[in-house]
Order: sequence, then structure tokens, then C-alpha cells
Amino acid sequence: MYLTVLAALALPVLARAQTYSATYLPSNAPAKSEQGQTGTNQCGSGSSQSSMCQNVYINAVDDFCVFAPPEPGPDSVIGNTERIEVSWCVKPGYGTRVMPEGTITGAHFVQTPDYVQVTGVGDLTRINIPKGDEGGELDPHGADGNGNPIGGLVFSSAFGQVQQLHEWTNFVAYNEFCIRGCKDGSKAPGLCQHIYDVLGCAWNMPGNYDAGVFENCKGDTGLPMGVYGTSTFHQGDPVTPSAHPAPSSSLCTPLGTIGNIAQGTSSASVASTSSAVVSSSLPSSSPAASSPASSGVASASGSTSGSASSAPSSGSSTATASRSSGATSGATSGSSAGSSSGTPSATGAASSAHRASRVEWEAVALVLGVVGGTMLI
Repeated sequence: MYLTVLAALALPVLARAQTYSATYLPSNAPAKSEQGQTGTNQCGSGSSQSSMCQNVYINAVDDFCVFAPPEPGPDSVIGNTERIEVSWCVKPGYGTRVMPEGTITGAHFVQTPDYVQVTGVGDLTRINIPKGDEGGELDPHGADGNGNPIGGLVFSSAFGQVQQLHEWTNFVAYNEFCIRGCKDGSKAPGLCQHIYDVLGCAWNMPGNYDAGVFENCKGDTGLPMGVYGTSTFHQGDPVTPSAHPAPSSSLCTPLGTIGNIAQGTSSASVASTSSAVVSSSLPSSSPAASSPASSGVASASGSTSGSASSAPSSGSSTATASRSSGATSGATSGSSAGSSSGTPSATGAASSAHRASRVEWEAVALVLGVVGGTMLI
């Protein structure tokens, strides 16, 4: 597998650096945590559909948020709005916007020893993502270290008391989403890697994307995206390997709905379910990585051919069912595997070029982080 010079230099930085410029709680976050931030991190409680809150939570299948555009319109593709996205949550109470009825049609929460993750599908045009926009990645770094969106913070109470998760990654498209927040520690940068921004949900976060299912699960820690044994794939290498197999998950607790946002559910008649993840000992971590498959070449526009993007795993869960890990292969139709350029247009093409250069600058930013001895956030 091929490694560019920048990637080879950046990887040791990711492995060592665990110093962050600041750590916040929702109760003590400043109005703006980064220069150039358009929204706020002092969000209060309740909810407002005009909120500019940029705090996201990942707690359970009926208690999570994603970042999405603040305004509707054909120009609100993720590639154009990644720096100004705001928080859209399943439930009120965080001072954010609340996803409208019909937004989510399937969602799957998994808690592992090292991260929490939600994967799913829906009609995300209801949270201002233009129809047809294949979306892109949002993360706490960005090209300048201020994040996409600038100042976006992620919190979780899944590991005990609410805490900030400094490393996270979130893909959103018009019909699919995934978000992962990593527990602080040496594994966090690799498990919440942010350099594969054109490869989409199924490649970065293989898991369950079934519609019509809402569940809380325990799960194994997956393999770091892009790492195959002793080799590390870098976006732009001549061959894009297949996604890792989806990690095993078990102890899944299904929910009928997740409040008023599930398709066809009346907001007047259904209250938000407060379902906790099943308490139990966590499964062991995933087996060693397998060798990459030579299946597909990343194109200049950020799309992949062959099986560069893996298809979501299938199958529903019961309260005691165990979902074994298996390879996910084939191209994902309509997944957020785009180049953050959205629908084919002049603005989309510009966004594709922007993201291509952004990958290089992110690597440079990580290398330069060695000089200051800190991890950029």
C-alpha cells in the first residue's frame, strides 16, 4: 500500500498527540469556542428551529444530533456550508434545532469500549440538505484546525457523566447519515479519523443502515478506518481498498420509534422515548485487520468505482440477537460517499476542488502540530 510523505509524517502525530487546547462541558462552554465561528456553544435549554447552536450529543438512538445546514436552498450542499453547520437533534432540551417529523426512517446506536456511533437513513432534506446532495464529512479539525463546522463541539454521557469527545466524525447526505464520537485516549484519533472525507458513511463507519429499525446496541470496537495490518491507505492512492467488515454488535434493544421524527409518526401523539442502552459487559474488540482488497480507484471528483464504498449490512435485530461481523462490499447507491460537492453544478465542482486541497492542508496542519506539541482541534 502506498504512503505519501505527508501521511507517513502525520500518522505518528496522531498516535502521540493527546493534548487539546480546551475541554468544555455544555454548562461552561464559551459563546464561541473558535475564532470565525458563526454559531454558538452557549445554547441553553429548550429548542428553536432558528437556533445557531453548534453542540452535538451522541447518547442513544433516541438522543443524538447531527450537523446540517442552517438554511434551506440549492446552494446549501455540505461542500458549501461545512464551516457553518448547526446542530439538529432528535429531542429538545439542548437549545438546538429539533429534526422535523419524517427526518429519520432508521437509526442504529452502538456503544463500544472506545466510541459511540449512530448510523441510519432518512429524508435529511427536512434539515436543509438539498435533495441529491451526496454530502461529505464534518470533523473537529478542518483545514485550519478550527473544525467543520468552526467551533462545533460533541458531547456524550454514554461513558458516564457528560463529557466532551474531542475526536469525532460526521457524514451527512440527503438520504443517509452517520456520526461517531471517540472516547478520549490514544485510540481516538485513529478510530475517529477524518482524512477519508470523500469515501462516505459505509466505508468510514461500516454498520447497520437498515430503514424501519431503531435500536440501541453494544458492540465491538471496529478497526481504524484506512488501516490494513501494517499498511495505511491514504485517500488519493491509486487503489481504494474495500471497507472493513462491520464489527459485531449484540444486546440490541429495539424501539418502535424515536420520538416524533420517525416517518409517519404523529408529533402530537408520540412522546420521545427515553430508552437506555442495555447494561452489560462489553464484547471483546474486533480481530486483527485483514489484507486490503484491490477493488476500485478513487476518481478525481471524489467518487469511487467498483467496491470502494461498501454496502450497508442487512438484517434486523431483536432484544437478544447477536449480529456477527461480515464483509460489506459493493457500491452504495445514494450514500454520503460524494466529494461534498452535492448535485452536479458549478458550485459542486468548486467544492470538490476545495476538498482535494483540504486533505493536503490537513496533513500539513497535523505535521506542524508536532512543533507546538499540541493536537489541533
